[in-house]
Amino acid sequence: MSLPELFLADRPAGAPTTPALIRDACIAIKRNRAQWLAPRRTQDLIEWIAYAAERWRDPSNPFRRRALEQGPAETGFGRTTLERGLDGLFVSLTAEALGAWVAQDLGDVRRLDEFCGPMGELRQGRLALARGPELILNIAAGTLPNPAILSMVASLLVRSAQLMKCSARGSLIPRLFAHSLVDLEPKLGACLEIAVWLGGSPELEAAAFAEAECVTVHGSDETIASIRSRLPGSARLLAYGHRLSFGFVGAEMLSSFSARKVAEKAANDIAAWNQLGCLSPHVIYVEDTGAVSAEGFGELLASALEAREAADPRGALPAESASAISGRRSLHEMREARSKVAHDEAVTAPRGVFFPVPDHGTRVWSSPESTAWTVVYEADPRFHASCLNRFITVKPCRDLRDALRYSDNVRGKVSTVGLALTESRAAEAALVLANWGVTRICPIGRMQEPPVSWRHDGRPSLGDLVTWTDFET
Repeated sequence: MSLPELFLADRPAGAPTTPALIRDACIAIKRNRAQWLAPRRTQDLIEWIAYAAERWRDPSNPFRRRALEQGPAETGFGRTTLERGLDGLFVSLTAEALGAWVAQDLGDVRRLDEFCGPMGELRQGRLALARGPELILNIAAGTLPNPAILSMVASLLVRSAQLMKCSARGSLIPRLFAHSLVDLEPKLGACLEIAVWLGGSPELEAAAFAEAECVTVHGSDETIASIRSRLPGSARLLAYGHRLSFGFVGAEMLSSFSARKVAEKAANDIAAWNQLGCLSPHVIYVEDTGAVSAEGFGELLASALEAREAADPRGALPAESASAISGRRSLHEMREARSKVAHDEAVTAPRGVFFPVPDHGTRVWSSPESTAWTVVYEADPRFHASCLNRFITVKPCRDLRDALRYSDNVRGKVSTVGLALTESRAAEAALVLANWGVTRICPIGRMQEPPVSWRHDGRPSLGDLVTWTDFET
């Protein structure tokens, strides 16, 4: 299947992108939006998007097939990783889920169509209408396709024209999704544009900033600060910066049978998108009073990741990423060797000499002759960020509050905490985590599968995009 050159990103590699080209593209999609997108009813858009997602779940869909055939070379994700990740996204984009998203964030699924309101507002004699920006500039980061696709969906739901700026290695799948929308409804597809340019191109960014009413950014804190400093005062900035996540396993889940199941679920969270998203766990804290110790859980997790690698290979890494993993492994292996010597000396001490036997301070399990996966058990409970790409650290703790004390260095930066607890303990833990500042709590095994309506970084994704008009009757 060959793609027509509908978007700037479809042009041959090396084709120049100029500020005038960006400006003209923005003007064109705003004009198309006024004619074809703004008059559409929300339910029509929901059904259109849901049908596009349903087609992507069909193995024979040409856009899906091309994404799975060419995606590994562009993104670095293995085919199975891509397939699992995309299926997880598109299965969530149902008409029911999209309607619930609009109703959750805006109070009523009709809010973008007409003046309306819930009973509390009606009793006050008040109605309201929500309006999306005329043009949204969505700036995507990295190679994960799901955030870019969800940004496109959100912009369409609020009836905004959109310019999606992708990274050089992350444009293929968002571009294919955009083409699949055009394939269903060319007029609505003409209200979006996909472009690629190198970060730090101030002339191109200035041209896009001048036309956009709202700018969304997924990226590093440094990237967001740079954009904020250059954005015109007339444009709103919605920024999603650096976040990380971790898991917590309660002692009651550490029977010999349950611990293995939890380890398999945790391996799913670690392997999904090769641990590169903000929802990926960096550390798993384990209450060290269960039938299986934290160190024993690390060994079970290593077995689970080994099995996952056989079914879902991680894929090749850039040299610098592989080098970072090798360096971290070597550091922990040296610590493991030292702790083993200390342990052996304690065990073989002469009779009558008091020499306490220490726990193993560090243990390392890793894929042989590759950097495909690494599990480190570390008795030191302090939180340290992972070097990612299926590199996870298991740490012991007394309880959740203990784990949070040792994670204080990342407080305010934690997106998701995955829990393996009984139902009653999970409810109690959720209150503790919410008051500590965590914005999403879920069972371990579902950290990388948020519902489409989740409040990213604790904010309503659609609600942040719109402007309101109140009508007092």
